[in-house]
Amino acid sequence: MLSVNQPAPPFSLGAIEKRNKIRVSLSQLKGKWAVLFFYPKDFTFICPTEVIGFEKAAAAFRNEGAVLLGASADSLETHAAWAEELGGISYLLLSDPDRALAKSYGVLDAASNLPLRATFVIDPAGTVAYSVMSHMNVGRSVEETLRVLKALKTQRLCPADWRPGEETGDPEFKY
Repeated sequence: MLSVNQPAPPFSLGAIEKRNKIRVSLSQLKGKWAVLFFYPKDFTFICPTEVIGFEKAAAAFRNEGAVLLGASADSLETHAAWAEELGGISYLLLSDPDRALAKSYGVLDAASNLPLRATFVIDPAGTVAYSVMSHMNVGRSVEETLRVLKALKTQRLCPADWRPGEETGDPEFKY
């Protein structure tokens, strides 16, 4: 899996955005924060809880200037049908049927040939600023992803369980 401070691998993939099929590339996101999360499959048990969770928080991510991208190996048609079943998704669902994106980010599970649950926050320069992966059986915390994005954007030291509005560390300290 990619680690922090590595360049995010480039991609150009088909995506569903508000019922429309479009093409999205990492280069289009240059200058913006991006939250890329991988999940195994549409029409499963845990994945809709995460996709709906990100949908409920989509406005908060947009307010932080972040582009949300969900990615699985499903086709555009499957994404469109699933998004419709879920009541509509306002952010991008990337289609990675050949698993090239999952492979390049190091999150393809060899046994199932599906992406693992992984989240990457990519900074405006195109560098991985945060990465986390969890077991296929455990859904991620959308709230924690948003908290981390906000902490990263301060460019300051943020202690454990930091929340916006709380004190941060020395702004001059750099690793």
